[in-house]
Amino acid sequence: MSISIRLSRGGAKKRPYYRIVVANSRSPRDGKYLEQIGTYNPLLAKDSPERVKLNDERARYWLGVGAQPTDRVARFLDAAGLKERAARVNPKKGEPGEKAKERAEERAAKIAEAEEAARAAEEEAKAAAAAPAPAAEEAPVEEAPAEDAPAEEAAADEAPTDEAPADEAPAAEEAATEEQAEG
Repeated sequence: MSISIRLSRGGAKKRPYYRIVVANSRSPRDGKYLEQIGTYNPLLAKDSPERVKLNDERARYWLGVGAQPTDRVARFLDAAGLKERAARVNPKKGEPGEKAKERAEERAAKIAEAEEAARAAEEEAKAAAAAPAPAAEEAPVEEAPAEDAPAEEAAADEAPTDEAPADEAPAAEEAATEEQAEG
């Protein structure tokens, strides 16, 4: 028969209250126990002396007989100075689970895509801002090699047109707007 020192839950729903008991390790959590050696009320403040009450003399006896405390009870016994509890090291404690890692990777990929799109848009904007200046420089270069251009312009001047010359059209519009303003 192995003996354990553990917590037995009591209290109401969402208002836990625990007894620190010595029980057969095969008996149910809240079932039959050999002896109650203390109480634990998690609803009280951590620095409250009423939070954990422990009968030191009986706890020493049961530890001497070979009772094994659970992890939580071992913490209480260590705080009371009855049994030294070795500090456990869990390097994976703060590490997220697999699904959380997957979500983080997906999020990082989306952010990287958005940053890449923003960079591409900035580069396009810079290219568009820089493109008009070279285009103006390139235009005269393209016209210079064309030797037929003066001949085409002369032919266009000689051809009769039905439209009014470009210089007369704005003057006619200005006169019409002045007459409307006066009237």
